[in-house]
Amino acid sequence: MADHTNQTQLAETEPTPLDMPSLARVLFGHAAFQYLHAACELGLVRMLAEHGELDKHEIAKRLGLQERANDILLLGCTSLGLLVRADGGYRLADLLTTLIGSGEWDRIEATVAFEGHIVYEGQTDFTESLRTNSNAGLRRIRGSGHNLYQRLSENPSLEQVFYTYMKSWSELANGHLVEHVTPLGSGRLLDCGGGNAVNAIALAGADPDLRVTVIEIPQSKEIAEREIREAGLADRISVIGGDMYSEEFPEGYDTILFAHQLVIWTLEENTELLRKAYRALPSGGRVVVFNSMSNDEGDGPVVAALDSVYFAALPEEGGMIYSWRQHEECLGAAGFTDVRRIPCHGWTPHGIIVASKP
Repeated sequence: MADHTNQTQLAETEPTPLDMPSLARVLFGHAAFQYLHAACELGLVRMLAEHGELDKHEIAKRLGLQERANDILLLGCTSLGLLVRADGGYRLADLLTTLIGSGEWDRIEATVAFEGHIVYEGQTDFTESLRTNSNAGLRRIRGSGHNLYQRLSENPSLEQVFYTYMKSWSELANGHLVEHVTPLGSGRLLDCGGGNAVNAIALAGADPDLRVTVIEIPQSKEIAEREIREAGLADRISVIGGDMYSEEFPEGYDTILFAHQLVIWTLEENTELLRKAYRALPSGGRVVVFNSMSNDEGDGPVVAALDSVYFAALPEEGGMIYSWRQHEECLGAAGFTDVRRIPCHGWTPHGIIVASKP
């Protein structure tokens, strides 16, 4: 039986009533993002962070923009609250100033680049993806691979954008993973689809006795190994190149981690991956699911809904930000018991589920 004692994901607990201004923000949401994207790519945010406040003419001069173009940029960024008018000039909104001071803005910028260069065009095919129940937007990414990750390996510049984003997105929340998984006392952990090893590095850095093996597709294995070497953890983290679906998981691990993986595949595919984990684990072994979660009522949080557009349109023919209960049903079907929810409070809808093999 799952522990449902604390299901709160974010401060947002239910949808707010719709009014015309909020409908307009949805209607023109694509344009709102373009202002944020332009502010990052043109260097407006970093420039104001450095100088504090500048008038419109100085902004235009420093950005190399003509007057009309500069007026458009400032109109949008100010209307959306990214900038604030002050004494005839412009400064950053307090939130942006705080994010830059804490270093969190680096992660926001990485997310903006990912959305702008990889996700945005593919989401054009969101309706077609729903109509055909397939990732129709993948056709927008150049390459011959059958999924996004294989195609990114054929586009080095996009691949760099993707892994910078994935590292940033993980870092936004993997403090929760370290907090709740490290006390489990795992001696050997298998990180399935561990990407550039960002979570493996965080966990190994927090627990000097932990040994981690990352399974990642061959195209990305070298990236993970480089990150591990740079972190000075090559003696405790290793990488296996392979496809999670092509063969059984190796044995000898007491914890198997699926971080940001079970949002990519269908529920049936997730159940099969969890069955493979069940077969590989010893009695008493644990599986950990770490990714964004939607609530059981199916009405939020809004970031989970917005992120599901990407998973519907691009990576694979399956996936979305599933609810806690859907993950628990997959775990139960795979044979796991003692299922426990661990909400991760913050603006990203991350959560952790831990379950055990009897």
